[in-house]
Amino acid sequence: MDVNVAITQMKEQRESYIKRFSEALAIPSVSALQQHKPDMHRMARWLAKQMEVMGLEHVELMPTPKNPIVYGDWLHAPGSPTVLVYGHYDVQPVDPLSEWISPPFEPAIRGDYIYARGASDMKGQIFAQLMAVEALLKTGGGLPVNLKYLIEGDEEVGSPPLQEFIRRHRDRLHCDAVLNCDSIIHAASMPSLVYALRGLAYFELEICGSPQDLHSGSFGGIIRNPIDVLCGVLAGMHDKKGRVTLPGFYDKVRTLSDEERAVLMEGPYNDEYYLKLSASRGLYGEEGYSSVERLAVRPCLDVNGIWGGYEGKGAKTVLPAKAGAKFSMRLVPDQELNALESQVRAYLEQAVPRECRWKLTLHSLGPGAVMERNSRYIQAAVEAQETVFGRKPFFRREGASVPVVGMMQEELGVDSVMLGFGLPDDGIHGPNEKQSLSLLFKGMETYLRYMDILGSNV
Repeated sequence: MDVNVAITQMKEQRESYIKRFSEALAIPSVSALQQHKPDMHRMARWLAKQMEVMGLEHVELMPTPKNPIVYGDWLHAPGSPTVLVYGHYDVQPVDPLSEWISPPFEPAIRGDYIYARGASDMKGQIFAQLMAVEALLKTGGGLPVNLKYLIEGDEEVGSPPLQEFIRRHRDRLHCDAVLNCDSIIHAASMPSLVYALRGLAYFELEICGSPQDLHSGSFGGIIRNPIDVLCGVLAGMHDKKGRVTLPGFYDKVRTLSDEERAVLMEGPYNDEYYLKLSASRGLYGEEGYSSVERLAVRPCLDVNGIWGGYEGKGAKTVLPAKAGAKFSMRLVPDQELNALESQVRAYLEQAVPRECRWKLTLHSLGPGAVMERNSRYIQAAVEAQETVFGRKPFFRREGASVPVVGMMQEELGVDSVMLGFGLPDDGIHGPNEKQSLSLLFKGMETYLRYMDILGSNV
């Protein structure tokens, strides 16, 4: 098969691709909101139809306790690797709606960008991969690799059914590597590849004092205030050097090698970059590490929300009965997930005074992951990006979490290639989310060349 013929075909079909992409973006597949349940199924059916028309086989909507998983495959390349393509078709809610320039589910093109919820995260990425496959099947009649697809509908709500689904269908999902399209590059002119991700633990804490709110004039100064206690407990989770104080928190954190430190420093990241990106007046973090290291290879703990007492207009002199907070941890590989909750509880046993009661809830827990940078699957992505973008990508470790990557390592025993073409300023999860159209088509070509390179290196 001639890859260049397929690339030419893609370029000639540009307007047709944009029209089909707009169809997907117009479907409000918001997994977090029950009223969009019918739209979730409509989006899944739309994907299945595309996959069938383009020539994939065994396409079906596989049920889960929540939204269906779209499966399909093409397995006619004997001796070539089998790649499991991962993506998700659900999107985030659109609030605040008033801040959108154009309606979030009425795709609008302004300049090089198409604006809509899900344009970058991640309908654009999975659409680009599917169209690369379609181009190869139409022009060459086959593929250089074997492909399987797992496109879920619950990623934006934490993928609750996914791990059990993978376990139940492990044989069917067997593969040599996962191509995870849920990723970004550093800039349109500067490709990059993520080879490691942090994990995530999310907790909710409630501190209780008296059974009911009390008058602060009658009881202020003689009983514990749950808000005061909560603030002290949260503040005590870090020491003056920015280190997390939970017992045993750093016991399994691996030391960064000089070789890997050098790899990380190849990226265009410095303190000025993070100051500009965050619009912050200054940076802060664990002493003894650069900003790149704090984000990439060190764990952290952050308070995400806090509440308690009177929050209405005017004044109300009250001692609240309870106060609460949500906090999360970004975790690095080797930290023991099963030990985290006991570490938090051990800290709370010492930090919360006996006059108060507390309740801890674990909402989610997902592992981090490190991939082998020199594997044939990641090196094929390096070669594909270099061919399309005209420069070799740099490697980076992602401070955020993609739990499915660690899940695939644990359940299927394979690494993931993080190959997507969103940009850091695409506004994902916020108003006016967008996807660069020129980058979308570069993504199509990169996916096409990736499959060709991988199949040629048998």
